[in-house]
Parts: sequence; structure tokens; C-alpha cells
Amino acid sequence: MKKTLLFAALAGAAGLAFTFADMNKADMKSTAAVDSANCAITAENSACGLPSKVVIDMSKTKVQKTDAEWKKILTPAQFQVARKQGTEPPFRNEYYDHHEDGVYFSVCSETPLFDSRDKFESGTGWPSFTKPIDNAFVGVNRDTSHGMIREEVYSTVDGAHLGHVFPDGPRPTGLRYCINSASLKFMPRKEYAAWVAKNGAKLVDAGK
Repeated sequence: MKKTLLFAALAGAAGLAFTFADMNKADMKSTAAVDSANCAITAENSACGLPSKVVIDMSKTKVQKTDAEWKKILTPAQFQVARKQGTEPPFRNEYYDHHEDGVYFSVCSETPLFDSRDKFESGTGWPSFTKPIDNAFVGVNRDTSHGMIREEVYSTVDGAHLGHVFPDGPRPTGLRYCINSASLKFMPRKEYAAWVAKNGAKLVDAGK
């Protein structure tokens, strides 16, 4: 059943209809003690703009590399954000004002994370999404660094730090995934449809 639902989600992101369970909004609201005012567009030291101090359990990820190996395939900015849980500046990143139709992958693996159809203008200066393509690929950790409670999000396949999720997004989920461009790479819709046809089954296994 899990494999069937996961493949349906992938196919849906390629242009077919699909549904999946969203994260529990009540739980999100009880743990994310940050409102949208904390992500004011002028505040690099906001809830969105502060780096994370969460320890990601890399023993459970399928893609594992040493720091030296990551540095060979990532730019310095990508390495600092995705592997060291840093944060890029708002309004000075690749995808905050990006409107092309397609899918955003993890910069650290061939893992689709967010669909452009779920992207919205949050005014924060970072790419914002209402939901991931599938919750199997995006994990959540409680982040209590910097004297606040936040929900850090990361790629479950490769352990890349993505950003944070807040309970102040638009309908239908009410969530705002505030994601670093440096953790993402974009694939246009037509290319993604062909990619799913070729790699969908393998990706379903990765999400188990």
C-alpha cells in the first residue's frame, strides 16, 4: 500500500491527479511557537533566516557521503546550507522569485521534494511551498536553537537540510515550507514527466 501511494504521488507531480495525507496541523501549531511576523522581509535574523542546530540521524539515510565527497559535488553555498544547516540570505537566492512550471529536487540526490504548483509568494525572500511532493521524502525535526521552537525539515533520502516549516501558510494545508534555494535544483515539468517514467519505481523503493 505504501509503495502504491508513493508512486501515485510521484505520478501526480508529473501531471496526474493524486492525494496524500498532510502533516498534522494541530501538532505543528503546538510545537512551532513562531508567527509570520518573525519572518518579516527585512529580518535575516528571523525564524526563517537563522541556521539550525538539529543533529540529523544520517544512519537512516540511503545516500551517504563524507564532507570531502560532498564538497566535490556541491558549491560552497550548497555545502554550507545543505550539509552544515546554514541559511542563505533572503531575496538573494536562486528560486525565491522563480515561476517556471516543474519540480524542485534535493541538490544532494535525485529526490523530488516540492512541486511548483504548491509554491506561493510568502514575502519572506525564500522559496515557500504549502506541502512536499510526498512526506516520505521530507522529514521534520524539532529545532530549539536560538531560543525558539521551530520545525526543521530535511531530505530523508540524503539528509540535506532544507529549511523550516511553519503553521502560517495558505490553504489547503495551512503550512509554509520555508526552503533554501541552495538545497534545491529545478527540473522543468516535461523533463520531470520523462524522469518519473524512467525512475519512478526506483524512487518508490527509496521512499520505503
